[in-house]
Amino acid sequence: MSVTQVSENVDELHWFKSSHSGSDGGDCVEVATGNGAVYVRDSKVADDGPVLRVGRGEWAAFVSLARG
Repeated sequence: MSVTQVSENVDELHWFKSSHSGSDGGDCVEVATGNGAVYVRDSKVADDGPVLRVGRGEWAAFVSLARG
């Protein structure tokens, strides 16, 4: 696995908040798709925080494992 700085303009992506995120502004994760990848960020620091870019295949494997 390699880590690179996201160079795409992630502000133009359509972000979705996790259905498991609480309504009190606590632990929230947002996900967006674009440019052949899935992007993940912490919604509490969405404007200033880091963005994780994951390949679609790797994301599908992660979701499959997370579902159990």
